[in-house]
Amino acid sequence: MDWSNVTAEDLIDALREVDWSSPPRPLPEFFSRFTVPRSYAKWNSRLKCNLYYYRTNYFLMIVFILGMGFLRRPLAIVAALMTALTIAFLNDSFAGTFSEKVTRSVRQFSPHLAAKMRPHLTPVIRGRPSVKRAIYICGWPRWVFVLVFSSVSFILWFVSCGLLTLSWALLTGLLATIIHASFRTPNLKARLNTFREEFRAVWRNYSEL
Repeated sequence: MDWSNVTAEDLIDALREVDWSSPPRPLPEFFSRFTVPRSYAKWNSRLKCNLYYYRTNYFLMIVFILGMGFLRRPLAIVAALMTALTIAFLNDSFAGTFSEKVTRSVRQFSPHLAAKMRPHLTPVIRGRPSVKRAIYICGWPRWVFVLVFSSVSFILWFVSCGLLTLSWALLTGLLATIIHASFRTPNLKARLNTFREEFRAVWRNYSEL
């Protein structure tokens, strides 16, 4: 796959739709080999490939840096977790898995309530969905959860007076991510696993038609 032809919008859509439940890549692989890109095109392709392949590692690294920055502010740690959960809700796979697990837990003591939390059915025309499937979490549109969790996290950030620390922690985490993704040489295993995940995603979408 030629990552130089992948636009930023395509990469964002891929990160939003891909399954984030896979464990992070091993640390020996994550820190194995670093080289300087020979051209802007090489750097652009390498950056996109590593952001996609090591997405879980980067996410955990940013969360760890945020946690280290708020060791003396427990309320800010809760705000950071709420913010991370808000961002995670934007991923289709995480939103569906979260809704399924919550609904399954509620079904144990209230089947009637769990029935109301089931996702809405999409109308089908000639064997294909009439519109793109909307994402629901526990029976509610996803934007409701994103709005509620983002509002709560903003209030917690304001109350804990941790906005300045948040800015520095996020800047440090993003800078570390960009530096690693720029100098980490994509290996053959990364490319093959990326192709395998893309094939599974395409096959999954095809089987749903």
